[in-house]
Amino acid sequence: MEDLFRSTRLEYRAVEDTPEDAAFFHRIQSDVAAFANSDSGLLKPMTTKESKAHMDFVANKTLLGVIICLRSGSEQAAGREDGQVESAVTGGQPSSIPIGSIYLTASKLGEVHHRNAYISVDIIAPYQRRGYGSEAIHWVLDWGFRIAGLHRIGIEHYSYNEGAGELYTKLGFTLEGRKREVLWHNGDWHDWLSYSILKSEWEAMEAGKSTAVLD
Repeated sequence: MEDLFRSTRLEYRAVEDTPEDAAFFHRIQSDVAAFANSDSGLLKPMTTKESKAHMDFVANKTLLGVIICLRSGSEQAAGREDGQVESAVTGGQPSSIPIGSIYLTASKLGEVHHRNAYISVDIIAPYQRRGYGSEAIHWVLDWGFRIAGLHRIGIEHYSYNEGAGELYTKLGFTLEGRKREVLWHNGDWHDWLSYSILKSEWEAMEAGKSTAVLD
C-alpha cells in the first residue's frame, strides 16, 4: 500500500490551490487539440477563470481527482522532454514533473449505490504518445475497483480521436454505445462513443497477466 499513488513511471498527487497548479491547469485547458479530445465545448481561448473552475471541479467535485507526474529521479524527470532542464529541485533531487490530470466522476446524489464512475484523462502535448495516458488509466482502474469498491468504470471518446478507441479496447474496455453525428468538430459531424469495464472483467484480466508471468 505504500506505493498506492505510484505506478511504474508515474506518481499521482492531490490538486493544490496554488498558483503553480492553477497555471498547470490553464496550460492543460489551453491545449486546443487536447481540449477537443476530452470536451465537446465550443473551442475558444480559455480564460484563467475558466481553467481555475475546472481545477476546482477536479479537486473537489470528483470521486478522485489527481495530477499525473513523472516520478522523481526517473530519467524523464531529470530533465524536461523538450530539452530544457527542470529548475525545481527538492532535497538535491529533481522534483516530479506534472504532465497531466486524471479523475473519476462522483455519483449524483442518491445514486452512490450503483457504484459507477467515468474516467477523464488529459496529458499535455510534450508527453503524449509515450504510454503515460494508458499507464494512468490502468492505475485509476486499479484504484477505482480495489480501493473505492466500484462495480463499473466507463470512458468516452469522439470518433475523430480514433486512437482513443484502440487504446481503450487494448486496456480491456468494451464498446457499449454510439451516438451518431452528435458532435460538430472542425467542419464535419462526428460520433460519440462510450466504453466500460466491469470489476469482474478487470480482475480476470489482471489474473491472466499474473498467470502469464508465472508461466
